[in-house]
Amino acid sequence: MEAAAWWEILLGGLAALLVLLWFRPGVKAAIERSRNAKKDWPAVLIPLALVVVFVLLLIRLVR
Repeated sequence: MEAAAWWEILLGGLAALLVLLWFRPGVKAAIERSRNAKKDWPAVLIPLALVVVFVLLLIRLVR
């Protein structure tokens, strides 16, 4: 596989820059909403713990 030409690298960089500029307002708004959101850690930790226990159970059953 040959190396990319200079114009391909430039075009890829320009595309990446345009994508960053395009998504910037949405990312900024999402960060602001997450700062103002109610912190609800049990809603995250309980399902995560259940998944871990389930995976460990599956591993134990396979052995």
